[in-house]
Amino acid sequence: MRVYLFFLVLFSLKFFAQKDQPNIILIVADDAGYADFGFQGSKTFKTPHLDKLADEGMKFTQAYVSAAVCGPSRAGLLTGKYQQKFGYEENNVPGYMGNSALKGDDMGLPLSEITMGNYMKKLGYKTAIIGKWHLGNADKYHPTKRGFDFFYGFRGGARSYYEFNENNLNHRKEDYLEFGFKNFKEDTAYLTDALASKTIKFIEQNHKNPFFLVLAFNAVHTPMEAKEEDLKVFPNLNGKRKTLAAMTLAMDRACGNVFDKLKELKINENTIVVFMNDNGGPSDTNGSFNYPLSGTKANHLEGGIRIPFLMHWNKKIPYKSKYNYPISTMDLLPTFYAAGGGNIDDLKDIDGVNLWPFIKKDKLDRPHQKLFWKKENRGAIRDGDWKLLRYPDRPAELYNLKDDISEVNNLAFEYPERVKKMYKELFDWELTLKRPLWQLKRVYEGKAMERMDSFKKNK
Repeated sequence: MRVYLFFLVLFSLKFFAQKDQPNIILIVADDAGYADFGFQGSKTFKTPHLDKLADEGMKFTQAYVSAAVCGPSRAGLLTGKYQQKFGYEENNVPGYMGNSALKGDDMGLPLSEITMGNYMKKLGYKTAIIGKWHLGNADKYHPTKRGFDFFYGFRGGARSYYEFNENNLNHRKEDYLEFGFKNFKEDTAYLTDALASKTIKFIEQNHKNPFFLVLAFNAVHTPMEAKEEDLKVFPNLNGKRKTLAAMTLAMDRACGNVFDKLKELKINENTIVVFMNDNGGPSDTNGSFNYPLSGTKANHLEGGIRIPFLMHWNKKIPYKSKYNYPISTMDLLPTFYAAGGGNIDDLKDIDGVNLWPFIKKDKLDRPHQKLFWKKENRGAIRDGDWKLLRYPDRPAELYNLKDDISEVNNLAFEYPERVKKMYKELFDWELTLKRPLWQLKRVYEGKAMERMDSFKKNK
């Protein structure tokens, strides 16, 4: 009898502890423009549900990703550390890579790395990722082997929003939709809608216990495909901007459907929702706007690495609040882990910072005095409000972001000692990194630069 009571008490304690743990939903947009949301100031694009999320939570005005392209950004996000520390160079996989130890489908998030899914499972969470993976095509890198109990989506970096299409997309294995390891085909649903529907079903089936869910839209990444009814909402737009606006509207509506389900199940008050973009908008390919930031996806100007970022937790985060110091998406791992009741000391060798003391204003200093970025010979460092960009083919540039968010006024020649100091700090950081597991083929990089030069001339 005593043994029975002992286990009953243990079960009860575990049950009530689980009920106190917040559910966590991380929503990741893909290649969206910094300015292409209502909560970011757009008067053209319609994002009412995300705007409401911003009104009911906190907007982070200086949120950064750890890389300016999709795959490496996600590697830093899910591990809470600079991805270069484990050789995940700032190039997408598998892509046009070569001359390296790993090639093709052998490239992916190293199996030695512990993911956000692993850590949240340790706390008793049911874990899921729905949508885009882009961290390795081989079975050994599959989400269900990297800490996620549930996967619905595709392994690659981009695919059509429809299963069958005249452009003959979705022909690669990594484009195929999967439910766990099983491929399937859908010939009706627009993918943004399908991802939201599967998210809602997962929530319905798992809401009685704490869950951790990553909803990784491929919207608004190319190909530019929108629903006809959404295109009609923007009669005054044309071309890529019209299609992008319609794709953004569909993503916002999908988010709204998820938010409505949380309210219907009466779990919205104990659910943390974070919305973020994976990198800056690629203005040339999808027509996105990053104003007032300079730069685009794939470079280290602000337009490539600063992103829209929202966080909501009812009664725990003040309504209509803003956080104005720089943060990184690497911070989400320790922040989620702490919210779930984990001991931050369990997280080894991470670069992210638990944001809760800063959100609650228990800490008034910066979460990060310095942040770093690197892609082959290119690099950047932010130290306080100063930012230095290093290039392999021209002098370094220096900007004071407090006064010059658009990075227009290069102050390198006015502050040579600061340039020298920050250049050395960037170099010292690079000495702590692992040799890249792969690298970009020079021939491809040359063609990419030719396309960019052509775009600039014809703009």
